Amino acid sequence: MTERHAARPAGGRILSAIRPAIRPAIRLGLTALAALCTVALPAAAATGAWERVEVAPGAVVEVRLIASVDGVGDLAAIPAGLQVRLPDGWKTYWRTPGDAGYPPDLDLAASVNLAGHDFQFPAPHRFTVLGIDTIGYEGEVVFPLTLQPQTVGNGLLARGELNMLVCSEICVPAHVPLSLVLPDAPAHADVEAAHLINRFADRVPTADSARAGIAVDTVAGTADGLHVVLATAAPLDDPDLFVEAPQGWAFAPPVVHDLGDGRMALNLAVTQRPLVPDATLTGAPVTLTVVDGQRALEFTGTVARPGAVAPPDAIMPAHDGSQPAAADATSWLGLLGIALLGGLILNLMPCVLPVLSIKLFSVIGQGGRAPAAVRAGFLASAAGVIVSFWVLAAGLIALKAAGAGIGWGIQFQQPVFLAAMVVVLAAFACNLLGLFEIRLPGAVSDRAGRMGGEHGLAGPFLTGAFATVLATPCSAPFVGTAVAFALSRGTLEILAIFTALGVGLAAPYLLVAAVPHLAARLPRPGRWMVWVKLAMAAALAATAAWLLSILAAQTSPAVVAAVTGLAVLLAAALWLRGRIAPRLRPAGTLAALALAAGAIVLPAAHQPGDAAGPARLTAGVGQGWQRFQPETIAEQVAAGRTVFVDLTADWCLTCQVNKALVLEDSAVADRLASETIVTMRGDWTRPDPEIAGFLADHGRYGIPFNGVWGPGAPDGILLPELLTVDAVLDALDAASATAATEQAALRRPTIP
Repeated sequence: MTERHAARPAGGRILSAIRPAIRPAIRLGLTALAALCTVALPAAAATGAWERVEVAPGAVVEVRLIASVDGVGDLAAIPAGLQVRLPDGWKTYWRTPGDAGYPPDLDLAASVNLAGHDFQFPAPHRFTVLGIDTIGYEGEVVFPLTLQPQTVGNGLLARGELNMLVCSEICVPAHVPLSLVLPDAPAHADVEAAHLINRFADRVPTADSARAGIAVDTVAGTADGLHVVLATAAPLDDPDLFVEAPQGWAFAPPVVHDLGDGRMALNLAVTQRPLVPDATLTGAPVTLTVVDGQRALEFTGTVARPGAVAPPDAIMPAHDGSQPAAADATSWLGLLGIALLGGLILNLMPCVLPVLSIKLFSVIGQGGRAPAAVRAGFLASAAGVIVSFWVLAAGLIALKAAGAGIGWGIQFQQPVFLAAMVVVLAAFACNLLGLFEIRLPGAVSDRAGRMGGEHGLAGPFLTGAFATVLATPCSAPFVGTAVAFALSRGTLEILAIFTALGVGLAAPYLLVAAVPHLAARLPRPGRWMVWVKLAMAAALAATAAWLLSILAAQTSPAVVAAVTGLAVLLAAALWLRGRIAPRLRPAGTLAALALAAGAIVLPAAHQPGDAAGPARLTAGVGQGWQRFQPETIAEQVAAGRTVFVDLTADWCLTCQVNKALVLEDSAVADRLASETIVTMRGDWTRPDPEIAGFLADHGRYGIPFNGVWGPGAPDGILLPELLTVDAVLDALDAASATAATEQAALRRPTIP
């Protein structure tokens, strides 16, 4: 059975000159990304055994239980999943299977220390054969689970049986025994299993219309069935709508009409009516699941009479002729402007301070040069920034397609990346100190020299690229909004938003390129630049030390000592290379490359579970701060307490500034010390699927993240990336039980 499923302009000359420099940068970036992806995924640990059921000759269904952690720790809710692999041409069913079939049923009654479990269904597909519609899955599917221990802290055995129906030309019931052991041990993340579970958890339909980018505008009955109007933040590519209605009601696939103005109408004809005479859909409860690619919305409401809009307490507010909130906030023009402004502000953020020396030196070197040469150099630096943002976008697109957790600045969670940056910074510092010179191949050097004089364009381009990489560990005002929108959408949106961010960050370079006479006001290069070079080299060495401190938090002191030693030996090798006979210099180059490679590869041998692992579970916790436990926020609010959440990381300089200037301010610290306020701190220095998922659930993909929950704000108040004392105190007032009044609500801070 078959189932559906003339004179070259100045810009051109500049691009031609820097193209040879761009290509190695792109190749290097993609190679580094591939290496990070390889070392970042350790072997799976918290998995049950594969159970195999042969449903037909040569057709085997594989099923197992997996978990995001390899121990129970003190978790009250353990993220897990039911992984099912189906043979080609076979399928299994969704919770509402359609015209035939029945959904999977997982019975874990034989478990030990398991109080209960929550079983979720990812967004399904429609299968149509000879006019018969069924709804379900093919290939591989993971049903996200939440395991709830009966006694928190004790080991857990999840054991039971899965009853499911798998179909091809024939349908075969499968009864599969399953088990999963989680010992009484620290809850270390199993990154591979967590990524797999999160990949399918992201496909579970959400009731949050802002997150899905889809809002239900109208649900009304018609003479033939059901009329649904959707308001969308971005056009729907290939939408489908699944209706769960009272028994007896069934509907054909939707017919989609674009109404314009960000709205789409879906009409569904009734294919089966209930046996009760004169039954009507008006007033009937329905659950609608809208699926469009990776977006999925689940909505529960009642059906309005024909031609009417459903009651406001049942569905979203009626469309009033303007765009819905989701569409307004994410209009393309507005979001590109937000991204552009965010990139511009990023130049002023503490995250950029480590690379300030690189920017200053690139500007100082332009003093006294001809306007054409100044323009070419600054355009090359701007190109380096923008191309680097394209490489970052391509890497995030690839990771998202692979089901990995993604976010802004996540490269700083990888020890190999940190070691590579330490090596590069050491090389830059050695170059500024005159220990060695970087010489380009003859053809590249000649072409760059003709465009940029003796300075060339490769250096400015690489300066822009390197500055971008080190400028992205933290979020900034407007950057979080733009990145959250981009990473929750598709490839084109990510590329467009990251291009705008790159243009914003490159704006100072573009300004000088547009008005090159600004650089003429700078003093001409001279002997005074020797002292400037020494100061800049010291700044780069300080940046390397900062990165080593982050590496220490992620690995161990032994790894940091080894990387530091290899970096020092690299500097010595570069110094000796310039002082030995020319015939021996190739050997010196090989020795330097070997030392650099050793320093970069060494952290890959460190596994997340060794020396530094347990320490990270409580890092940043103390002085009244509790470990971040998102599952307990609702319980604390229900008990009348206010919860303040701070998600931070050692590599986030903006987080450290917020902490020093605001969170440790006497007024804020005294307020947070109140007995009615619970303070939680989460550490994202190393990858943490729980934190990544929490950020995504709240429309954020980067840190700093601060929010307040309380009786006056059970859904939370999200604070801006740069905190102020007034913003924190006002949010605490609005969320507290004593200020849960209309006046306090009016003082709630908004997110820029």
